Amino acid sequence: MESATNQSRLTRRSFLKKAGAITSVAAISPFTISSFLTRSSDDRRIIVIGGGLAGLSCAYELDQAGYNVILLEARSRPGGRVRTYRDPFADHLYAEMGAEYVDSTDTYVRDYCKKFNLKVLPAKQYDGVYVRGKYLTMKGLKSGMDSLPFEGTRSGQLFGQEVHYIQKWIDLVKQKGEHSPEVQALDKMSVEEMLKKGGAPKDIIDLYTYTNATESTSVPSKMSALYMVLANARTSAFSEDTVEGRIFGGNDQLPKTFAKKLGTKINYNRPLQRLVFDNNGVTATITENGKLTTIKGINCVLAVPATILRNIKINPGFSAEKTNCIQKQQYGHVMKIAMQYRRRFWDEKNSIGQRVFTDTPLRRIYHFSIDQPGPRGILLSFTSGEDARKLGRLPEKNRMKIAQNTCTSIWPEAQQYWENGVTKYWNEDPWVKASYSLAGIGQKGFREILAKREGPVFFAGEHTAVNRASMNGAIESGLRASEELKRAVKV
Repeated sequence: MESATNQSRLTRRSFLKKAGAITSVAAISPFTISSFLTRSSDDRRIIVIGGGLAGLSCAYELDQAGYNVILLEARSRPGGRVRTYRDPFADHLYAEMGAEYVDSTDTYVRDYCKKFNLKVLPAKQYDGVYVRGKYLTMKGLKSGMDSLPFEGTRSGQLFGQEVHYIQKWIDLVKQKGEHSPEVQALDKMSVEEMLKKGGAPKDIIDLYTYTNATESTSVPSKMSALYMVLANARTSAFSEDTVEGRIFGGNDQLPKTFAKKLGTKINYNRPLQRLVFDNNGVTATITENGKLTTIKGINCVLAVPATILRNIKINPGFSAEKTNCIQKQQYGHVMKIAMQYRRRFWDEKNSIGQRVFTDTPLRRIYHFSIDQPGPRGILLSFTSGEDARKLGRLPEKNRMKIAQNTCTSIWPEAQQYWENGVTKYWNEDPWVKASYSLAGIGQKGFREILAKREGPVFFAGEHTAVNRASMNGAIESGLRASEELKRAVKV
């Protein structure tokens, strides 16, 4: 998604200015692809399509290993679904309108942050709950003093209320193994169906919609029961105790650093229109300055979402199973709304909290600017599934009005401090058209097929990663693709 927060101290300020200037010049450079190819005449060229974290990490590693790489990006910036907004806000505030969190297990992101001298800042955990018009504290829920107004819930927790109703299937995994026919058959069942079979009341299904289904940007009726069960059998699903973080100063500094390292090997504003390949290599047809241009290489890495691959002409085409997965891979709906207020009322004594879980259309509402000085601050919301879809149908002013009213219902004083806001609905973004991938019903094995090489064409992107739907997964896929290429092609 143009889904975060980060500020990088790559080196001294003078270097940052110089490097930033070089990157800006590269983005608007009058040089055409043909002039780039003249300067880079090696016929053993590898073309990487897509300047998100998958394509950037793949191109960076290949470049570091001595390969002749050119990266083509449709947008005028690097990062893909990593998108930090700065211009709409005052006092140097910023907001992550795309990929946001870096949790403790995101080793690929953390390794590059360490390498590039970027700091990961711990994020605020949930401290408030506002559901069905009732105010609760996370402390009260955990202690048992507060209880959720949902039938069938247990005290002491917010997330994971569904586990009790799927325990027999979790036990089945432990008894029979993940790859047993009995377990694999669960892929034909939705999460909603499984919960109903397990005796869960409607309230538990509704609550799951606001908890883990929101994190997946989907709804229980469209999510595979198999992956839900496996997630709980292996470890535990996302919860109120999950430790998360963001890159200090804006998550966009990670892709920007990759881009600076790659320099003029990145070419922006050049969307792929057609890809032709055979045993001798690949020919990519792109739009450049309003005209079609072709680029040849010995190999290509497609690091773009399946939603975009569907509309690219491929000749002679991929295998039937690959094509089927590209056409059917499920994605969710997601919207983020950033709201600037001139006073941080959410920090005050009587506030419900700084990070609030809700069943409102905004789903998650939290103080984003914890690493930035006041008095102004930003409340950021993350909403998905049907709520995101409904908001997405509305014009910007209507979305913002709903956001303002929702915040006022949680913090009555909010309206008097309102200044401005902005939304980002990823499903209307022309270069994504979705949130991020999810395990849909009957889509067992899709990831492996989508990641598999076809002739001279390799594949990356979070939809091909084990750790899908994350910045970490995007980088994981880029590193996998770069290693596959290194084994296949010697410098």
